[in-house]
Parts: sequence; C-alpha cells; structure tokens
Amino acid sequence: MIIGAMNHPGRNTVEEIHHFARLGLDFIDLTLEPPEAGWWQCDPQAIKRALAETGMGIVGHTAYYLPIAHPFEDVRRGAVEAFRRSIAAFAEIGAKVMNIHPDAHAPMHDRAFVIAQNLRSLGEILQAAEGAGVKVMVENLPRNFNTAAQLGELLDPLPQLGLHLDLGHTELSVQTSSADEILARFGPRIMHVHLHDNKGGDADLHLPLGAGVIDIPKRLASLKKTGYDGTITLEVFTPDPGYLKYSAARLREMWAEA
Repeated sequence: MIIGAMNHPGRNTVEEIHHFARLGLDFIDLTLEPPEAGWWQCDPQAIKRALAETGMGIVGHTAYYLPIAHPFEDVRRGAVEAFRRSIAAFAEIGAKVMNIHPDAHAPMHDRAFVIAQNLRSLGEILQAAEGAGVKVMVENLPRNFNTAAQLGELLDPLPQLGLHLDLGHTELSVQTSSADEILARFGPRIMHVHLHDNKGGDADLHLPLGAGVIDIPKRLASLKKTGYDGTITLEVFTPDPGYLKYSAARLREMWAEA
C-alpha cells in the first residue's frame, strides 16, 4: 500500500511535491487544472526533476468539471481535447494512470443520452491514452455514478477502462454504503483509491480519518480482500498539514491491522 496526497491546484506544483515529501508521503496525486496547475501552466520537466529529487511517485488526476456529456458537440469535443492534452502531459511526466470524473450534466436529456455521451467521450480518450502509454480510470461520484449498477453502465461496455474507487464517495447520497457492492463486482478493475472521512448525507467534506462516521477499518478490510495493495490518496483538505500527516500514520496502522 502506497500513500499520497493531491496537490492544491492554486499552488506551485513543484513546491507541493517537496511539501508532500517532507510529510513522509510516497506520491503526488497530480491534478492538472487551473488556476495554477493546468497542463499549459506546468513545466513537465521541472515536475520530473522534483519527483526524481524526492523519490516521489505520481498518479494522474483531472478536473472534475470537464463536460464530457455536454449536449453541445463543440463543447464535448473541447473537453475531450483537454483530456488529450492532459494525457500528453502525464505521459511526458511519467504518470501511468489518469482518472476521469463521469459527467451527468445534460439538462432536459435522459440518462440514456448521458451514458451514451460519456461512453463516446471515454472511448475517444481511451484511444488517445493507449497511444501514450497511460491507463484511464473512472471515479465513482455521489448520486449518479455511485453504485455497482451505475458504474457498470460505463465499465461493462469499456473493458479497458479502470476503476478509481473513492471510499469517501461511497458513503454519500446513499441509504447504505455502496463500497462492498462495488468491490464485489469491480474489485479486480481498481487502479487507484481515494480515502477521506465524512459525515454521510450529501456533503463531500474531505475530513481527516476518524473525524467523520465512516467505518474506515471495515472499508480497508474489504478493499484488502480484493488483493488490492496499490496507491491510496488521502483527500484530507485542511489548512493544517498536521491532519494529513496524522491520517497517513493512521492509515498505515489500520492497513496493517485489516
């Protein structure tokens, strides 16, 4: 199990890498998005040097709001092109995987249209990623893509698409956690994991581990049973980095005990 954290897109990426290294983390979950960390704003060679200097690994992340299901074809194509540019940047930096957030924003269109648009865009992105040597994974999101059945609408037609499992999201906007059903159906396709605490309901709070109501030891035990032993990003978004460092220590302890 390898522990990392996501850069703040409003801060200097190279400085974030060195900051996470000082905290004792293993990798950066690099989100290429503005206002300071878009693919057109970052220096891939400087990032590669920082990774080499610190011994840090990297996982690719992208902006959650890119409209790959947009009804306007020019907008949808623009979003796909943004992903192609991100793929090129990640390939140059050395990231082997990149996540995508499925899109459910298509007013006055039914779910069949939304799924078809997502599949169309994902297929184009997968083709671009294959040529660059980058694997693509889709992240589960509250409400529209947060159950095994909902994720299956994307994962079943695209067998080369991986799963980015967010164990904080599996507790949101559901009556009971969807983690176990997702793990049971798609455990072998997990490429990366996000972990953070929350208090249920629909608020994605990104709390330190233990500050919410999620039974994290239980979730880790279920994850471990699938054979997963890869990267886990702690999405702990607090001003005090001490909470991130504490969460990393707790994660190591709970993983060992799971």
